[in-house]
Amino acid sequence: MNVMKQTNISKAISIGLLAACSMLSVSASASAEKFPDRSLQMVVGYPPGGPTDIVARIASAEMSKVLDQSIIVDNRSGASGMIAAEFVTNAKPDGYTYLANASLHVINPSVYPSMKYDSLNDFKPITQLVSVPLVLVVPKNSPFNGVQDIVDYAKKNPGKLNFGSAGNASSQQLSGELLKILAEIDMQHIPYRGSSPALTDLIGSQLDLMFDSMPSAMPFIKSGQLKALAVTVQKPVDALPGVPTVAEAANLPEFDVSTWYGLWAPKDTPDEVVQTLWKAASEALKEPRVIEQYGQIGAEPVASDPAAFKKFNETEFEKWGKIVKLSGAKAD
Repeated sequence: MNVMKQTNISKAISIGLLAACSMLSVSASASAEKFPDRSLQMVVGYPPGGPTDIVARIASAEMSKVLDQSIIVDNRSGASGMIAAEFVTNAKPDGYTYLANASLHVINPSVYPSMKYDSLNDFKPITQLVSVPLVLVVPKNSPFNGVQDIVDYAKKNPGKLNFGSAGNASSQQLSGELLKILAEIDMQHIPYRGSSPALTDLIGSQLDLMFDSMPSAMPFIKSGQLKALAVTVQKPVDALPGVPTVAEAANLPEFDVSTWYGLWAPKDTPDEVVQTLWKAASEALKEPRVIEQYGQIGAEPVASDPAAFKKFNETEFEKWGKIVKLSGAKAD
């Protein structure tokens, strides 16, 4: 074969490759433009009835209307939300499978040094859905009627009180750890596989107390099965009139904790698809009925855009890392 023929063949191959790449680019673009054209899967890292599940289902019901596609809520609980997160990292990055998780998503790396994924780099943040205070609750027949009652008892009886949480290093546990540090008391932490089973044991008086996210605790507070003693933020919450803050009730001005919930896609999901999901969530969270539903459980809609949510993830990662180190929280 002479040089001229080789050159012509090389040119033909190059042109063919360019054409193929162009077609793939057009195909990917067209696919992103028509997204979504079938049902979607929202993977939730906790059991049905827990706060993450409640927040996710409120959002997904309205997002489904905006996108004109059904959204299947897939509860994959366990390992402090890591089972669901790992599942999503291995999903096809086309936007049809995405993660709904709590702030624990960026706390876990400080507690679990050998995670199978990177919370910051293996996902594309879509949006922060809501911000939610936690509430300190006790069984209805508990002798404790205020935070100071708990502090006083714990000081006289070190290690005899126990508190439940949705899992190791969850905001529920870290709230309890922060109370221990600031009030200089000792309590035993009992981790559960989500808020729902912990609340069941709390209602049955197998636990003494629990800091829980308001979405899951509110139904039991309203039914009288649990007593709300205080909220974890700096200002009282409209959804719980008359309930003080931990800061004021126990004279602990530095006590200020809230949790939040968001959506993440696999890292290679096209930006256009992520934008579509964010816009759907943003539109959904503006609906009066959604605002009312979230208001009833003390949740404040946020709907930050992907860039803002990415920065927020990084800031929260640093903040909670310091709190974990201070509290000494560890995985069992």
